[in-house]
Amino acid sequence: MAPKAAKGDKPAKGDKPAKGDKPAKGDKQAAKGDKPEPVPAPPPAKDQPREDEEDDEEAAPKKPKSVQPKHEVGTRKGCRRYRWELKDSNKEFWLLGHAEVKILSVVCLIVAMMLFSSLTVHPILGLIITMEISIFSFFILLYSFAINRYIPFILWPISDLFNDLFAFAFLVGAMVFAVTSRQSMHLHYLLGVILMGLAAFFAFIDVCLQRNHFRGKRAKKYTLVPPPGKEKGPQQGKEPEPAKPPEAAKTPEPAKGKK
Repeated sequence: MAPKAAKGDKPAKGDKPAKGDKPAKGDKQAAKGDKPEPVPAPPPAKDQPREDEEDDEEAAPKKPKSVQPKHEVGTRKGCRRYRWELKDSNKEFWLLGHAEVKILSVVCLIVAMMLFSSLTVHPILGLIITMEISIFSFFILLYSFAINRYIPFILWPISDLFNDLFAFAFLVGAMVFAVTSRQSMHLHYLLGVILMGLAAFFAFIDVCLQRNHFRGKRAKKYTLVPPPGKEKGPQQGKEPEPAKPPEAAKTPEPAKGKK
C-alpha cells in the first residue's frame, strides 16, 4: 500500500492548472460558428391545376332533386314543367278518346272535300267543310302541344264541348241542304254527303266523351265569394294624436242678488 501523505505536505503550486490552459475567445467564436445554419423555408406551393378542382366537385355529393307529385305540376319550372304538361296533356287527350274521334272527323271531312272538288256543288258546302276542318285541327294541335295548359283564363273543355255541338249542328244542316238541293246525285256526291254525316256522328261521340269528363267533377264552394278585406291598421309615419285632457269643471256663477 502507498504511504499516506503527511499532513504538512501540501500540493505544490505548480501542480495547479495554468491560466493559459483556458480556451481563448477566438476559440469560443469558432465553436459558435460550427453550429449548423438554419434550413431555409420551402417556397409556397403553387396553385393546384383545375383537374384537382374537378375531382373535388365530382367527389362532393350532388344535391338530390326535389320529389315532385305525379298527378300535379308541383314546383316544376321551365323545361321540366313543359315536359310534364306535354306528357299529361297527351295522356289525357289520347286515353279519353278525344284524339281518335277528332282525327276521324278530320279524315272524313278531307275525303268529302276531295270528292266535292270533282263536281259542281254549292259553295256553302265547301265553306262549312273547310271551317270544320280548321277548327278540329286547331283543337288537335292545342292538346298535342299542351298550349291549353298555359292559357288558363279560357275554359278549354267547355269551349271544346260547344265546338262539338256546333260542328254536329252545322254538318247535319249541310247534309240536309245537300240532299234537298239536288234531285239526282252523283256517286261521288252521295259518298261526300255520307262522309259529312259520319263526321257529324263522331262530333256527337266527342260530346258524350266531354260529358263523361265533367261528370265526376264538382264546383268548389265559395269560388265566387270575394276574400275578406284586410283590417286597416294605423298609417305608418303618423304618430297617434295624444288624448286631450278633460276640461276643468266650471264653477257655478253666483245667482244675481246674492253675494
